[in-house]
Amino acid sequence: MLGTMSTKHTINVLIADDHAIVREGLKQILADTGDIAVAGEAENGLEAIKLVRQGKGDVLLLDISLPDRNGIEVLKQVRKEIPDVVVLILTMHREDQYAIRSLKAGAAGYLNKQSAPAELVNAIRQVAGGRKYVSAALAQELANQINEEREVPPHETLSDREFQTLTMIASGKTVSDIAQELALSVKTISMYRSRLLQKMKLRHNAELTHYAIKNRLVEE
Repeated sequence: MLGTMSTKHTINVLIADDHAIVREGLKQILADTGDIAVAGEAENGLEAIKLVRQGKGDVLLLDISLPDRNGIEVLKQVRKEIPDVVVLILTMHREDQYAIRSLKAGAAGYLNKQSAPAELVNAIRQVAGGRKYVSAALAQELANQINEEREVPPHETLSDREFQTLTMIASGKTVSDIAQELALSVKTISMYRSRLLQKMKLRHNAELTHYAIKNRLVEE
């Protein structure tokens, strides 16, 4: 009866996360499945993009917090260059921080790292099959936004880079710290800071930090 069995397509997954322990844990979870294989791993955004360009992956598991660039920037570049690869965001950031931004940027799904292993496996299979994946909590939030005319909060008017600058300043980092971490000039980061303060009608970093904590954009 061997000849009558159908062969399942193996879903080749690429993992982009800067923590080696996280990557090992993900590989162990996926090793227990019969239809998902890890085809490569990267510890920063540049490596992730190179990996995707090699054409070995169907799904990219992508963290937002990477050492060299924001995951949403990587997501946008992957979607532009290699649209056949679907991107599933897997991050520690709560859904109310980055989920909608990620989906708007082209992610096929968004999952928190605290999710159960079975949910991760289900999410990978779902996005590999051409569907979107969101948790029940995020689905409810999206439904609420559709069903009610809501006033857009100021932080949602920011560009991705301005939003990233906002969260980093609110986390206690100086303009110089941010410039070094993102490999940008102090002048550029200062410009992002000025723009976001103007857009949000805030006067200084203390007001910015208060806003970010109040709106749960950073941890207290």
